[in-house]
Amino acid sequence: MKILMVCLGNICRSPLAHGILAHLVRENGLDWIVESAGTGDWHIGHAPDRRSVSVAKKYGVDISAQRARHFAQTFFDQYDYIFVMDDKNYRDVLSLARHEADRNKVKMFLLEGIVPDPYFDETQFEPVYQLIADRCQELIDELKSEHYR
Repeated sequence: MKILMVCLGNICRSPLAHGILAHLVRENGLDWIVESAGTGDWHIGHAPDRRSVSVAKKYGVDISAQRARHFAQTFFDQYDYIFVMDDKNYRDVLSLARHEADRNKVKMFLLEGIVPDPYFDETQFEPVYQLIADRCQELIDELKSEHYR
C-alpha cells in the first residue's frame, strides 16, 4: 500500500504525518510506503520546518531527511490513499483529479475538522504533532483492517 500525506507547503504538517505514519508502519512490521507532498510549490527541495523536525525528534521520529515536493497529477497513479490536511488542500488536490477513481483516493486526514497549520504560531507545533500522532495510530488500525480483509 502506498500512502501520500498532503498539506500546503510540505514543510510542517504533511512531513509530520509522513514521518509519524512511516514510523508506526515500521513498528507494526507493515510493508507500506508513506510519503508526502504540498499543493504549493515554493518550498520544493527544502527540508521540513525546523520546528516540525524538533517536535518529531522529541518523540523519536526523524523527519530531517525529507524534502518538500509539489503535488503532481501523476501521484494519483502512484498512491492508494491521498490524505489532505485541510479544506483548501482537499479542493486543490481534487482539482487535478482526472476521473472518479482519482477523486476516490482523496480523503481528509482527520475524520472531523482540519489539521491547523502551525507555521505562523510556534506554540502550535506540539498540539499539531499530538493531533497527527493520534490520527496516524487510528489510520494504522483502520487501514490494516481494510487492507487485510
